[in-house]
Order: sequence, then C-alpha cells, then structure tokens
Amino acid sequence: MSDNLPAKVSESLFSKEVEEEEEAMWDFLPPEILPNILLRLPTKSIVKFTCVCKTWRSLIRSPDFISAHLKLSNCNQPLLLFRFCSDWLKDAMFSMERDTHEIEVYKLYCDNQDFNEHTRFDFPFHTQAHGAPFGVVGTCNGLVCVMGDGFSRRIILWNPCVRMFVELPKPNVTSQWYDGCDSSAGFGFDSKTNDYKVVRVVTLRDVWRNGWGASPPKVEVYSLATGEWSMVTTALPCAVRHHDPLPFVNGALHWVALRRTNCNKYHNFITVLDLGDMVFSEIVLPILSDDKDDEDESHIRPFISAYGNSLALCQEGFHTLCVNVWLMKRYADSSSWTKIVIFPHIGLRDQDINDIIGADHAEGYIYRAKGFRKSGEVVVQLDLDQRLVSQDLETQECKDLRISAYNYTFVGSYVKSLVLLDKPNRAATY
Repeated sequence: MSDNLPAKVSESLFSKEVEEEEEAMWDFLPPEILPNILLRLPTKSIVKFTCVCKTWRSLIRSPDFISAHLKLSNCNQPLLLFRFCSDWLKDAMFSMERDTHEIEVYKLYCDNQDFNEHTRFDFPFHTQAHGAPFGVVGTCNGLVCVMGDGFSRRIILWNPCVRMFVELPKPNVTSQWYDGCDSSAGFGFDSKTNDYKVVRVVTLRDVWRNGWGASPPKVEVYSLATGEWSMVTTALPCAVRHHDPLPFVNGALHWVALRRTNCNKYHNFITVLDLGDMVFSEIVLPILSDDKDDEDESHIRPFISAYGNSLALCQEGFHTLCVNVWLMKRYADSSSWTKIVIFPHIGLRDQDINDIIGADHAEGYIYRAKGFRKSGEVVVQLDLDQRLVSQDLETQECKDLRISAYNYTFVGSYVKSLVLLDKPNRAATY
C-alpha cells in the first residue's frame, strides 16, 4: 500500500509500523529485563536509545531509571573532572580580545594508578560569556554548576554527558542595588526533596560607612524543582570570603566565614548550611597561625575541600617547600582536626627543586592544593611550571600526574549520570 503514497507519507507510516513492531517485541519480555539491559550500557548509548521508540524514551527519562543509573554509576571507576583555563583568557575579559580557538577545556581522568584521560567535553557557552571565562561552582551527581565571570555572572547547571543544561534566572541580590557586593556560590543535592540547589552567599560592601562585611550577608537559594530563587531569612552575623569554594559534604554546603570581634579584627570559622532544612551551624577551625599574638585572622586564606565524607583544610605554601593540611577525621567534630605537613617536591628531580628554590629570589612560588582523589591523595599545583602532582598524605610519595595546569584549574570528583533527561521542557539541548 505504501508504494502508492508520497515518499514522506510512506516513510512516516513505515517508521510508525517499525516502532509498533519493536514495542510489541519487547512486550514479550519480563518487564525488568529491558531496564536492566539499558542501565548497563554506556551513558552515550543510553541517550541515543531515547530515539528508538516511545517506550524506551519514556523509560529512560523516568526519575526511577535515572536514579537507578546514578546508583550504578557511583559504583563504577571513580573519575576526576579537570577544568583548565589559561591565564591570558582570564585577562582577555578586560581587553575584550579573545581568540575563539583558545577555550576552556573540561577533561575526565580515571582516578586510578594509571590516571589516564577518560574523555573530554565540549564547552558550549564560550560565545555567550562576553569575553570572560566561566568558573566551576561545584559538581554533584553528574551536573556541573558553572558561573560566568566578569559582568555576566550567568549561572548554568550543565550535564555534559547528556548535552543538556539549564540556565538559572537572574538572582535577587545584585550589586546594582548596593555600593558593591562580593559573592560566593555552592551547589548540592537535597535528598529529602530530591532537588538540586544552588546557594549564593552575598557579602555587601558598605565601604563609606562601616567597612567590608559590616552588613550581614544575604543568602539566596535556587531550586531546580521550582526554577526560582528564594531568600533565606536567617541572618548571618559574619562576612564570607569572596569566590571561596563551598564544598558539598553530607547534604550540606560549607564555607570559611569571618566574624568581626570587639577589637575590630576578624576570626575564621566554617559555616554549614544543611540543604534539607536550610538550617545554619558552625564548625570551629584549628589554630592556623603560629603567631599567638596575632588576633586578626583576616590575612589567613584557608582552602577547604571535601575529603571523602568529611572536610579537609589546606594552606598555600608560599615561599616554602611544604603545604599544611588539616583533616577532619570525624565529620563536624572539631576535636578531630589532624595536621599533616606535606612536601610536594618529594620525588621531583634535583634540578626541579633547584629551579623552585631559585624562583624564590625572582618572583616567588606557591603550592596550591586543588582537591583530593578517591584514595585520599591531595592534588597540588606547582606554581613554577603549573604542574599538577598527587601527594600521599601518609607516605609523602609524590606522583607527577603529567598534566600542565593554569592558575584557574578546577579539580573535583565526577560521576556520569542522566540527570536533566527527565526535564525536557526545562533543559536546553546543544
């Protein structure tokens, strides 16, 4: 019959017939067979199979299937996400001169002994960044939260595995309503409501009156489920360090905050925001300065990071060959902070060490802790040649990861997922 119909009509009818035959074929199988087969396929293949038929598309986009896939992915080979951005690209936002061939690069590495490159992702937001690069706010369940630098300040939730993203609406609190403001952002998952949330902590700058941090910070939360920003009414009597990371651990975001004392000086501590009940708490930091007479801690810039199911705190090694690392052995227990001094130069050639020491007399050098591997090793960036090394905290063994980084490198754990596939009306595809 189709021979006598126009080509497009015949093709349409034929495709429909094939789809119906495929659906009928799967009807003969036990209902648990198909999802069990699909769950064990590569993520890229699963995404392609949404085009096979309506049955498969409905199954793969269902929240239950996406949740089951995520659980299996968490049991697979651990991965580390690296985001690289050259120094000149950061400076290009001021000159507005940008070579479109030089872009931010996102790579996945297998977090094993070989540490080989697993894959890399195309970053689709370059032309929309107004000459400025994006920074990574955090990763969670396969989603990468990125925020535009410069004037755009665009915030995007991006799943590179399914090539989908959601651009957040403009936040409520912006600098145009105040003398100025510094903001930090965090990203995590609320397991109580099965919702992904982005948190902005904005410290207002009333420079002409009371100085930086005199006004309590404003906190706003974006919910992926509702697609809206809302304000957190609980006041925070502290300031938040500009652009500091907000690691997500045990269902909560964490950041280093400053509280002004009666002597008009500042004291460091960790603020904790539970994403389930939106309640704030605090964690006391260890003593970070060897100067007992120095009561002002505003000059101390600790870096906190997720360390398994707990926290780690690092201080940059400036003009020294060591990095101080504090591990919280028991989460939320301030008495469990344990200090470990590491030496990232161990294992390097003598010439490398001489070059590092020689740089001290020229323009200085800095060791920067970037994050932690699944094994607990810390990833450190050497300032001299931007090399990334992995340091064992117990044995002090240092491994060259064979990666040349830049000053704006992000390192974080990553798991492949299908998150956002269940939101075809909300998320855009590229």
